[in-house]
Amino acid sequence: MEYVLIFISAIFVNNIVLSQFLGICPFLGVSKKVETSLGMGMAVAFVLVVSTLVTYLVQNYILVPMHIEYLQTIAFILVIASFVQMVEIVLKKASPALYQALGIFLPLITTNCAVLGVAILVIQKKFTLVESLVYAFSTALGFALALILFAGIREQLALVKIPKGMRGMPIVLITAGLLSLAFMGFSGVDLGLRHLFGLK
Repeated sequence: MEYVLIFISAIFVNNIVLSQFLGICPFLGVSKKVETSLGMGMAVAFVLVVSTLVTYLVQNYILVPMHIEYLQTIAFILVIASFVQMVEIVLKKASPALYQALGIFLPLITTNCAVLGVAILVIQKKFTLVESLVYAFSTALGFALALILFAGIREQLALVKIPKGMRGMPIVLITAGLLSLAFMGFSGVDLGLRHLFGLK
């Protein structure tokens, strides 16, 4: 049941983009079309889960035993950047079609603060390895959901006559704010479920 709560909480209640405001750059930059948003969401899901696994192992088996936890942020950035580069090289050789399909998404993930944010959050929340992976996957789904919803809204906005002063980034930011407010409606769902099932 704990895993289900982590899953629901990460997607809806504490959405990485709309509640915690991490990963805003790709959220605003890649959300012009639903198709590209879907590709970005899939790429982020893969990188997020594997990089969380690697950074969790680095934290618990290298940084903590050597008492160098203060190097956590630098170590995690290096691990994530190296991993994304490695994935890019492997995809280029093994599956050129998939590499072309992902295109600019892979380099964008390197600078996506949501990936680093999740790696640090699982350490702060003192999750086990399995809980960390569930949280990372759920967060990636939440990121993809927010991105796809926002892209759908932006595609509809392109068909609507918008006042001149509101065109471009102003209407995009207002829409993002309204979407964030909509997700605030889920706040307390995880606490309600915990109470319902008698969990702490």
